[in-house]
Amino acid sequence: MLLHITHTTTYHYTPQVNTAQHMAHLLPRNLASQTVKQAELSISPAPAARSEHVDVYGNPRTFFSLPSAHTELCITATSWVETHSTDTATDVKKTPAWEKVRDHFLYHAGAAWDAANEFVFASPYVPIDSAFADYARPTFSANKPVLQAACELMTRIHQEFTYASESTDINTPALEALQQRQGVCQDFAHILLGCLRTQGLAARYVSGYLLTEPPEGQPRLIGSDASHAWVSVYVPDVQDDTLCTHGQWFDLDPTNNRWGLNSPGVDYVTLALGRDFGDVSPVRGVIHGGASHTLEVGVTVMPVEAN
Repeated sequence: MLLHITHTTTYHYTPQVNTAQHMAHLLPRNLASQTVKQAELSISPAPAARSEHVDVYGNPRTFFSLPSAHTELCITATSWVETHSTDTATDVKKTPAWEKVRDHFLYHAGAAWDAANEFVFASPYVPIDSAFADYARPTFSANKPVLQAACELMTRIHQEFTYASESTDINTPALEALQQRQGVCQDFAHILLGCLRTQGLAARYVSGYLLTEPPEGQPRLIGSDASHAWVSVYVPDVQDDTLCTHGQWFDLDPTNNRWGLNSPGVDYVTLALGRDFGDVSPVRGVIHGGASHTLEVGVTVMPVEAN
């Protein structure tokens, strides 16, 4: 499926900002589940300096500086991404027992290192806390296959939590959202991360987009979509009954109760991967001036008809 994504972020400052330095994660990356056909980032006012890099997690990242006074900043990311189905009808019950995967990440003298290990530990937005462990524990019964347990946990969050668009913001702690049993996709992703990591499993945060369909008979509204967030859990490959230091990442979306190998579906586009939201924040920076500001975000995801 070929998807066209437009993501516009506009800041209005009062009073003016005199100088600014920003970093953006707004350009999608190539993965097994998607191919970026074209991607571009336009910035107004035009930056005096701009550079493109790839961060430690493989995400495209843009740095730019604005050394002159401005009262508005508009950033528009435009992308064309072709998504692919990569799942081969995975049987969740044929994945290794979750305890075996947990033990795989424990320190063993002389053992080979698995790169997924860094996603087992706490991160700034997702602490290792007993509250996450207590919530996850009923799902992780003895010897349950790891992917089965992860998917059942995803389903529990989907069923037991309420999606409430104004109940939290980007700075709401995951533990608070867990206690409230409500939040948005970012909260559900952080809660799922916390639960998986307290069980000793490797899990990472995914930011991206989801194609949404308008109600029947209604036109698609430009700018009415939103960015999305979900989770990837790591399942090591098995060879001769031994876990390998390579494996597969399965994406779990607790907001919509969907999962799949590399992506929950062809209607998803991955933007960036990291430990939590802090690693993949769409725009962040430092400004001098602008005591207050308002933010407007518009996202449109549209399928591109084949010629």
